[in-house]
Amino acid sequence: MRAAAIVPAAGRGERLGPGEPKALRDLAGQPLLAHAVRALAEARSVDVIVVAAPGGQESRVSRLLHLVAGDTELHVVTGGRTRQQSVALALQAIPDDIDVVLVHDAARPLVPDEVIDAVTSAVRAGADAVVPVVAVTDTIKQVDTAGRVEATVDRSHLRAAQTPQGFARIVLESAHRDAAEHGLEDASDDAGLVEHFGRPVMVIPGSEDGFKVTRPIDLLLAEAVLARRRSAGVH
Repeated sequence: MRAAAIVPAAGRGERLGPGEPKALRDLAGQPLLAHAVRALAEARSVDVIVVAAPGGQESRVSRLLHLVAGDTELHVVTGGRTRQQSVALALQAIPDDIDVVLVHDAARPLVPDEVIDAVTSAVRAGADAVVPVVAVTDTIKQVDTAGRVEATVDRSHLRAAQTPQGFARIVLESAHRDAAEHGLEDASDDAGLVEHFGRPVMVIPGSEDGFKVTRPIDLLLAEAVLARRRSAGVH
């Protein structure tokens, strides 16, 4: 069962401040997107990578990513207005012989290859949809519209979702078709979209290194992780 990874990378990333589109922001001399694609290319289970790039940046992104993708088959398409649209457009570019589809955030540049391979393996073993997760460590408060605390949520059953999320291709394509038919246009999470239409989603352990770069301080954390890896002799 061949696997393809989709990377929706057309978002602006306003919380990182003014500048390049989020996926093209610099991390240790290379864009976030390049780090994310390298991680996917180095995973043994990924055969094809499809990137949905910001409009007008397709040629630049293609040149950049061919330097990090190695021998992994790479396609760059124009992304959509929303993340959901970008994933749907990338799905159309996946070769016909692909059975497993991963969807990975460009803003999670440091995901370990063992997480990528574990997600793919779980789908190949028969799961419709798989999400890597980590435990929630903060205390969570449920509040009302006036800002008053209604309850302290039991976090023992809460998990923070990461990517790549993995899917049987027919399941993900079906979810996107159903979303289009029902007028759902702004899903921020593909597993949530699959769940919305009644398909089971299973979880597997994620990694602390799979965090999402959203704010400037996250870039500093990512730099620290890369420095730790370099000191340990890990790429």
